[in-house]
Amino acid sequence: MFSPHTLSGVCLQSFFRPLLARRCSVVRLTALLILLSAVANFSLASDRVNWPMRSGPRMDSVVAAEDAKNLPLSWSEEKQQGIEWKIKLQDFGHSTPAIGFGKIWLTAATEGGEKQYIYCIDQQTGKVLNHKLLFENTEIESLNNPINTYASPSCALTDQAVYVHFGTYGTACLNSQTCEVIWERRDINCRHFRGPGSSPVIWEDLLILTFDGVDAQFVTALDRSTGKTVWKTNRTTDYGDLDANGKPKLDGDLRKAYGTPTVMVAEGRAHVVSIGSRAAFAYDARSGEELWTIRHDDFNASSPPLYYRGHAILNTGSRGANLLSVKLGETTRGDVSESHVVWNRPKGNSDLSAPVLVGNRIYSVANNGVVTSVNADSGEEVWKGRIDGAFTASPIVADDRIYFCNEAGDCFVVRAADQFEVLSQNTLAEGMRASPAAADGMLFLRTFGHLYALKK
Repeated sequence: MFSPHTLSGVCLQSFFRPLLARRCSVVRLTALLILLSAVANFSLASDRVNWPMRSGPRMDSVVAAEDAKNLPLSWSEEKQQGIEWKIKLQDFGHSTPAIGFGKIWLTAATEGGEKQYIYCIDQQTGKVLNHKLLFENTEIESLNNPINTYASPSCALTDQAVYVHFGTYGTACLNSQTCEVIWERRDINCRHFRGPGSSPVIWEDLLILTFDGVDAQFVTALDRSTGKTVWKTNRTTDYGDLDANGKPKLDGDLRKAYGTPTVMVAEGRAHVVSIGSRAAFAYDARSGEELWTIRHDDFNASSPPLYYRGHAILNTGSRGANLLSVKLGETTRGDVSESHVVWNRPKGNSDLSAPVLVGNRIYSVANNGVVTSVNADSGEEVWKGRIDGAFTASPIVADDRIYFCNEAGDCFVVRAADQFEVLSQNTLAEGMRASPAAADGMLFLRTFGHLYALKK
């Protein structure tokens, strides 16, 4: 059998030249045409990184145009429609797949957190190429909630390395060809209390990590090649949570957050925009210097910020989250809570599921299934609709389609337009809290126990 990877370009011509040089029978010609058609329709994995981090190639959950082409609109497990492959995953995790060069990377952990693994899976076939034990833990803090796992942060991927992060339990850099560990750090710690959730972010030669625990809150950047600390900046938040004895209330639970930052370039300076409990910050990406902060009333922040025309769009957390726009520039310095907020939408916003931006519209879904479209220039609501279920996973955008997946296994495809329109509703056998990813016209959904590859 010939590999489709060899049946292209010069190799394809070389293969068929002897056949074409002599008289072919009708049978041979027919076989030739069938094989040519099969090769033309075969979808090859790309020679690039398609989905490098939790929120995609641009840190905004938007699928690149070349990957969005032919992405499926409908699928059915019952009818076996649109399911290219499905594989069982061992253990637990909510990390979003990272995808590149025909490989899918995701993490998993035992239910109690004793062991933490990385998966490397072939994109085309679903074959497990590597299932590697990375960390074993003896001192494990309970999750204290039924939602999180010990493998919720997503991987970060480059053309040569994959970066794996389990919060306080460890961070590692692996060779993406051999899966060998290049370096690891197990000395960057906090008490997560409710488990780790912040995913790593790659910016130039740095790996940026976020730790918002109950005892320590900071952002740090490591040299991607060596794992050495380049900078570390503590939060300067006034949490307002001290009791009469000067100790944090609820054992510091009001200081907990799960945010993944976004790097935004404004007037020549790269801002690491990071949302924590009770405050959001921007740090200079190169030095870690705190540039500005904004106070808010929420906690459990988990949504990556969005960049929109010189503004940072922030969702401040669960239970009454605010959605607001902050103007970026040279004057955006210090506490800008009263000076640089362009608009603030105080209610009706998503909580755990992150908003997405299409054109000048912000789309989001609340945990109860209420979908909203908001004008990014003014903060005014454009429309409101409802889809069924509870939503934790963040949506992704492909062209004018938004994919919303709920905890029951339903995925609603909603049109990004001036009116609410559901294009399709699709159901898998189990639910999900991991956000979707896409590559080469294929949609990848991680459910509670499986990984699905969906194709048109």
